[in-house]
Amino acid sequence: MPKDPQLFSIGEFSQISGLSVKALRFYDENGLLKPAQVDAGTGYRFYDAAATERAWVIARLRELQFSLGDIAAILAGCGDEADLLEHLARQRRAVEERLRAGRKVAKALAQMIAAERAAAQLAAAGKFTFEEKLLPPLLVAGLRMKGRYEECGRAFSTLGRALGRHFAGKPLCLYYDGEFREDDADFEPCFPLRGPAAAPDGIVVRTLPATRCLSLIHQGPYRQLGRSYKRILAEARHREFTVTPPTREVYHKGPGLIFKGNAQNYLTEIQLPFAAP
Repeated sequence: MPKDPQLFSIGEFSQISGLSVKALRFYDENGLLKPAQVDAGTGYRFYDAAATERAWVIARLRELQFSLGDIAAILAGCGDEADLLEHLARQRRAVEERLRAGRKVAKALAQMIAAERAAAQLAAAGKFTFEEKLLPPLLVAGLRMKGRYEECGRAFSTLGRALGRHFAGKPLCLYYDGEFREDDADFEPCFPLRGPAAAPDGIVVRTLPATRCLSLIHQGPYRQLGRSYKRILAEARHREFTVTPPTREVYHKGPGLIFKGNAQNYLTEIQLPFAAP
């Protein structure tokens, strides 16, 4: 046994560190906690005082269910106690950030679950039914564009500033794609007009032709329109109608210019022009 009073036997160091002899041997074999000296004749391991901080950190991290790989990553590059403590402080900040992100995700999931349950209840209530309609010719001012669907609001604002005094009905939007497109959707926000009006460049005043359509009122947020599209498209297929774009959405009740209101009460009419079999 070494005569150096600064060295501790593995049993003594086990008492100091709170790690079993078996654990100390395991951490030595895995490169996490090397002894200061190994007796060449007996193979006995001896540890110095400098290893105590490292041993305490390993013991504590194992209590916190850190994996050996995580512990090795934390200890890597830490030359002294100050390095180790600063690294642990960074790890703590990273964990706190993940916890904050996790709380945000949990809150968002709770909101999504509540919204989906409310949407399912509205759909099950069956408040609105399908209608076949003959839509008369309609004079509109339209701003056709390509982009993301949420840009529709900006287009309605542009139309309002240019021709608001001529409006004579609920806003609507024409959709030309016949499919969902994320970034390059082809759509045309419109307002009905009471009569012909001069429009600035980019805005087209024209008459939409008369057409037959299958109609369904959707109640609820716009992001849940897919539920109603599922119903009306299935109904159109059942009736053997061929949908002929552009399809229409008429916004009977939605957010105001200042207050958004309760999205559960929004009313959007989906109109699918069709050719009968």
